[in-house]
Order: sequence, then C-alpha cells, then structure tokens
Amino acid sequence: MNFQTPYTSQENRTWVTEFILIGVSDRPELQVPLFIVFLLIYGLTVTGNLGIITLTSVDSRLQTPMYFFLRHLAIVHLSNSPVIAPKRLVNFLVKKKTISYYCCAAQLGGFLVFIVAEIFMLAVMAYDRYVAICNPLLYRVVVSRQTCLLLVSSAYIYGLFTAILVPSCAFSMSYCSPNVINHFYCDIVPLLALSCTDTYFPETVVFTSAATNLAFSMMVVLMSYGNIILSILRIRSSEGRKKAFSTCASHMMVVTVFYGTLLFMYLQPKTDHSLDTDKSASVFYTLVIPMLNPMIYSLRNKDVIAALKRFLSKPCYSFKAMYNCDVLKRYMAQVNCTQVTEFILVGLTDDEELKMPFFLIFLSIYLFTVVGNLGLILVIRTDARLKTPMYFFLSHLAFVDFSYSSVITPKMLGNFLYKVNVISFNACAAQLGCFLTFMISECLLLASMAYDRYVAICNPLLYLVTMSPGICLQLVAVPYSYSFLMALFHTILTFRLSYCHANNINHFYCDDMPLLKLTFSDTRAKQLWILTCAGITFISSVLIVFVSYMFIISAILKMRSAEGRRKAFSTCSSHMLAVTIFYGTLIFMYLQPSSHHSLDTDKMASVFYTVIIPMLNPLIYSLRNKDVKDALKKLISSTSQGFAFTGLR
Repeated sequence: MNFQTPYTSQENRTWVTEFILIGVSDRPELQVPLFIVFLLIYGLTVTGNLGIITLTSVDSRLQTPMYFFLRHLAIVHLSNSPVIAPKRLVNFLVKKKTISYYCCAAQLGGFLVFIVAEIFMLAVMAYDRYVAICNPLLYRVVVSRQTCLLLVSSAYIYGLFTAILVPSCAFSMSYCSPNVINHFYCDIVPLLALSCTDTYFPETVVFTSAATNLAFSMMVVLMSYGNIILSILRIRSSEGRKKAFSTCASHMMVVTVFYGTLLFMYLQPKTDHSLDTDKSASVFYTLVIPMLNPMIYSLRNKDVIAALKRFLSKPCYSFKAMYNCDVLKRYMAQVNCTQVTEFILVGLTDDEELKMPFFLIFLSIYLFTVVGNLGLILVIRTDARLKTPMYFFLSHLAFVDFSYSSVITPKMLGNFLYKVNVISFNACAAQLGCFLTFMISECLLLASMAYDRYVAICNPLLYLVTMSPGICLQLVAVPYSYSFLMALFHTILTFRLSYCHANNINHFYCDDMPLLKLTFSDTRAKQLWILTCAGITFISSVLIVFVSYMFIISAILKMRSAEGRRKAFSTCSSHMLAVTIFYGTLIFMYLQPSSHHSLDTDKMASVFYTVIIPMLNPLIYSLRNKDVKDALKKLISSTSQGFAFTGLR
C-alpha cells in the first residue's frame, strides 16, 4: 500500500532493541532482602494455587460450579505470577536490568491475558454466588456444566483478544532513546511514556478497554451482590443468614481487595498520582493478591480444609477417585430430538400481493448498492489523487458494505419469488457467520475512520507520519480479525444448540435472536455472550468515535478563520453523517423500551442497516465529496475516450 502524497521520512533516530527496567528499588542494600521477600511470596503463590487446583480437581465433594470457577481463578493466578515474578527476581541480582524489545511485548501480552481474565472471572464468580443464593433450587440447572465452560472460556478468549489488541497498538509506536521503563515489568503506561510518536490512538484503546472491562465487571459484581444482600436479609433464620453469607464471604473479600487496588490506581487525584504509586499498587495485585487468594479461600472454607485433610491422609486414593468419578456424565445428558436439517424464513411479509413490488424495490436498492460500492472502490484504486489514508479506509468500508449486503439481499430477493423460503442448516450458519463478520467490521472501521479524521484535523502536519501505511493496515486488520473471531465463535455457539421440529425463523435472514427462540437448549449462556460481546464492541467503538469528535470539534472551534473551520468540518461531515445513521439504527434497536420491543420491530430496523445503509454510504461519500466527484468524472471521461478510440480502430 503506497499513499500518493509523500510524507516526511522519519528523522534519524536510534530505535531501541531493548528496554531497561528500573525495578522496585534502585538502592543496592535493598536488592538482596527484597529478593528473599519476593521469592518467599512467589513460592507461597505457586504452592497455594497449585494446591487449590489439585484439591478442586481430585476431591469428589468439590465438583460443583463454585469450585470449578475457583480452580480457574487459581489457574489464572498461577499463570500470571510467572509472567512477572521470575524476571523481577532476576533483576534484583543483576546490575544490567534489561529486557529485549520482543520479550517486553510478550510479557505485556501475557500479563494482559491473565489480568483481564481475572477481572471477568471474579464477575463470573459473583454471578455464580447470586444464582446459588437467590435461586438455590435452580442452581444446577442455570449454572450447568455447559454454562460454566462458556463463562470461563469467555473470560479467557476476551483476555486473549485484549492481549493481542493492546500490545499491537503499543508496539506499533516508535521507540527511540531513552529506553528506561520506570517499572519492574513492561506495563503499558510507562512504556507509552517513552514513545517518540503520537500516542493518542494507543492511549485511547487502553482507556476504552480498561474502562469497559472495569465498568462491566464491576456492574455484574455490584448487581449480583445487591440481589444477594436483599435475599439474605429476607431470610428469617439467623442461622440461614449466617450460612448464606458464609458461602460468598471469601469471594466478597477477594473482590474488595482486587477492585480496591484497581480503584486506588485509577481514581486517585492527579496531584497524588505518579508512576511510583502505580508501581507500589502493581506489586500488590501482581504478586501479593495471587498469594492471598488461596489463603482466603482455604482458611475461610470448611470444605476446602476438609478436602485438604483427606488428600494429605490418602493422596493416592484421591487421584484414583478423580478418574473413576462420574461427574462429567451427570452434565452430558442430552435431550432426544430430531435435529432439523433446514429452516424456513418467514421473510418481510407473507402477503402475496406485496411480494412482487418488494422484489422490484429491493432489487433496485441492491443494484444501487453494488454499483455504488464497487464504483467507489474502483475510483479510489485508480485515481492517484485519492491515495491517502482517508480514502484507503473508505475503500474498505465500501467493500464491507458490498459484502454484507450481498450476504443478505440475494437470498431475500429469491424468497419473494418462492412460496416456501427454505434455507439449509449449513447455509444458515454460513449466512449468520458472514453477516456478523462484516457487520462487526463496519462498526470498528467507523471507529478507525474517526481516529483518522482526528489526526487529520488535530495534527495535520504529522498526519501522513502518524497514519503511515503500517498503521493504516493495522487499523483495518484488527477489525477484520476481531470480527472474524467473534463471528466464528457466535456461529459455533448458536449452531451447537439443539433445534428440534420448530424451524420457522421469524426474519428474512438467519439472525441470532430469532434462531434462539427455536432451540430446545438452555440459551442463557448464549444470550449472556451476545450481551457481553455486543456491549463491549458497541461501547468501545462509540467511545472512540465520541472522544475523537470531541477533540475534532474542540480543534475546529479554536480556528480563527471561518474558511478554515468550514474546510475542516467538510473533511469529516460525510463520516459524521454515516456514523449517525449507522449507530442511530443500532441504538434504536437495542435501547428501546422492552414494552415496545419485538422481532417485527427488529426486522424493520434490520432492513435499514442491512439493505439501506450499504446503498446510502456511497452516495454520502460521493455526493458530498468534491475529490471523489472529480475522480469519478475523470474515470468516466477516460473510459469514454478509450471506447471511442477502440471504435475508431
């Protein structure tokens, strides 16, 4: 990818190949004592968490959802601690506390996988305690084996996604001397402080990700414990209240310690905030908390203490019992049913008189969509004046609009002509997967385009340096990769459910929500996944767009020239209009009151964002853009001349 306008080559700088970690303390007399203290803590952490994992795996009385989640929390602690502790211990004993560029990236990624997984694991455990205390009779039904696996896998997968996204943004920056990180491990904030390029984008990604993760998990924890406390207060027996409280006391203590540390870090006043303060807090949640959690859950838990005594008295018997138990069999019972091999799409209408007019209308819209988006891609790729980052993103938006419209519209057009609108099971899965891929891609591409407009207006002199070809490729590759993974995961979850007998989908394409209404399986875990992924994706992209445009509006208002303000506004007006229409439709769908919500309403909104918006976007970006119109006229003129020359020959 080569942008036409040449940008200033990067100044002669010495790019770093390694970083120097300052560590916990630079005082020589403290190095050995600190080494001994942290080595003891690390030893206790490994022993304690391995002990919890072993006990909850081998003891038959601990084969419940609560201990299943506890085992995975211990796995997270056992995994996260070695990412940080060994390097920290070595640095106490050596004078040159260096870490290579790639090891630093790997350490940051490994740390983020497990710290984000821990945040969500604690939220999952709070939900587990809520069900156990507020719905004890339905506990094993609601928190089934499958639900447990889904909740745990969601925490790991989202942690992995964050660990790919954030380091990719951080290490796409340029790092020149100095290379001294004011921390004892490669953390994102002290790392970005060393960058010699604009860090707005990675800082925005970090802020968005951290705020979304913390707010969502804390909301789940607070709502769960709010309902738990109300349920406990309704219990008449003091013994019952005591017993109910004891089942969640350990988790409440762990949550308080963990979130208390994070809130101390992020909500303290700026006057009191420093990297040294963050360093002290980081010691606590990277080393001390993983050591404390096994103690909290064992010393305050009679079941764990009893299991430990049984294990110590007969360790061989415990391991043998683990392989002979039938815990898994109790969870794997399947309902006998005849699995459907095809679905029937109800479509937009069952009125025969309306089908032909609808066919002609939607055929016209689809032709406009195809011609408009493919034409926009052709114009951008062939005109040398449009070889800029803005039009690079616009060409990918046009590709996404063309793609997801083509996934939906041809089948919908065919259904207007047939009496029975049948789609096979596998074709339905393929349609859902492709639609989700391109739909999520559009959501995130609009955020990338908002960032591009922010750089163009707020930092015009550094625009082509900041929005280099490498950065542009990353800003396109991340939406495609994330959307593909999310689409694949959701499609697998949806089509692993049991569909028996009922196969009429109340929609004109295979969408998640109408499909879930047909299944005989428990859909609570799937619905929780939809809420989590949709919430994170939507909030993250809207937040990036909102923050970018706040900076843009602020920059435009500071311009003294009216002509300058008009020109700056015109460069982002098309994108603002496209964003307003797209997000407005999604907000209408998801934020309307439950009393007014129905699948028929969703169907009408879906027509707008699957059929209408892909047609409107090329019109918005061409009719309101002089460069595109000039390029289109030039293409038509050159094509006409080519045909005329061919005719003369």
